Amino acid sequence: MHDHDTSERLASYADVLAGELPDSWTSSYLEPDAKDDLAELADRVWDLDLVAASLAEHPLQQAAVLSRPDGAQLVILDRYDERDGFLVAAVAPLALPDEAYRAVREPNGIALADDPFLGAEQVAGDLLARYDRALAQVRHTALSHIQPSQPDRVVLTWQTDGSIATAPADDRASAVLTSHGFVQDPQSGIYRLSGDDSQAQARALREIGPSLDALGIGTALQHPAGRTAPAAAPASVPPVPTGARTPATRSR
Repeated sequence: MHDHDTSERLASYADVLAGELPDSWTSSYLEPDAKDDLAELADRVWDLDLVAASLAEHPLQQAAVLSRPDGAQLVILDRYDERDGFLVAAVAPLALPDEAYRAVREPNGIALADDPFLGAEQVAGDLLARYDRALAQVRHTALSHIQPSQPDRVVLTWQTDGSIATAPADDRASAVLTSHGFVQDPQSGIYRLSGDDSQAQARALREIGPSLDALGIGTALQHPAGRTAPAAAPASVPPVPTGARTPATRSR
């Protein structure tokens, strides 16, 4: 269990680091009681090296998250090697499908000096460049798997991990999608509906059809290239099969 001094040290370090990084970053602290948020964050750590090895031995007990307006995030966590300082890693975007990460090298995290000003130099001079490059690659790949929508038609594309992705053409469609559980990646504009709960997903798909139709916007449901799919779907999107799906392996 982390004491108050340890928690205060991590939160203060993250606040200073956020202010020293290029562009605009904000800092938030996740305390030990936020177990669900910490578990979700640990699953999104984009690392297969130093930070992944640490998490394998020491599950996330507290963390600080740095966020940039375009959706980029970094996580700062404790290190357990009897050295001062912290570890920092990139966080994978929440709204992108797993297949977008294939063939993209992980922007593995680094160890930070105990001095947050020196730590900011380490992040800016190393991790950020690799993170931004990886973000651009996965967002480009995600877009290549999604047929663009038109103002009068939203195209919904099945992803191999069971989620559904779309890139709506205007704010009216975006509002309907968001109200039914789609999550947007702020930089690419892609909206994604998780397939973790297939019944909830099916219900959302049934409901967005009439909602979009009332705005004069049709819908189409398709599969990625190489899988059979209808060219178009009626305004009331058909239910999602509730059978189990095999998720794609995310290489992070």
